[in-house]
Amino acid sequence: MKSNTKKRNGGVRGTKESIIDTARRLFSEYSYLGISMDDIAKKLNITKAALYYHYTGKAEIYEKVLDDVFHNLKLVITEALNETTIDKRLFKLINNYLNFGAKEKNLIKALIVRLPPAEHKLSLHISSLLEQVSNLIQPVMKEVSTSKMITKKVDDRLLTSLLISMMNGLLLEYAFLNKKLDPTRIADQIITVFFADISPIPSNTNG
Repeated sequence: MKSNTKKRNGGVRGTKESIIDTARRLFSEYSYLGISMDDIAKKLNITKAALYYHYTGKAEIYEKVLDDVFHNLKLVITEALNETTIDKRLFKLINNYLNFGAKEKNLIKALIVRLPPAEHKLSLHISSLLEQVSNLIQPVMKEVSTSKMITKKVDDRLLTSLLISMMNGLLLEYAFLNKKLDPTRIADQIITVFFADISPIPSNTNG
């Protein structure tokens, strides 16, 4: 009996993961507003009723997709925080963020999506995920500020917001123009222009 229950639970988990993987690809290609539950069900070759058995609706599926996306983003940011010096941490943080964003279309689409009022809960969830990313980056900005690597003392929260806005703006611009983004070169230039006292990292450094 336990064996059958375990198999059944494993099957449910496998199905839910398959739904999220498929939805992630569809949202990446067509955005949240461009995809319906019908589209997801058809892509999975299941009925819409079967899809609703696992998830309450498209918003819940999108939340799970974004949870995965931002989890992966937080991992690459955390990886950068393990560097031994502030210059290396800042460089790798920018490089990793841009590199991830250039590959993950769902991050770009989450930044530009304008959800209708009925999707207020989903909007709050996206805001919460963005806030978590900001909270990961802020200690680096605080260290930059307190180390006097900028010409004037500024609020580290504001500095964090400016850096994230700059990186997101670049990701949006390159995605809109369908241009190839070079995260290593851009990270080096951002540091050179805005954090001049931080030693540039050689351009051949691997991200």
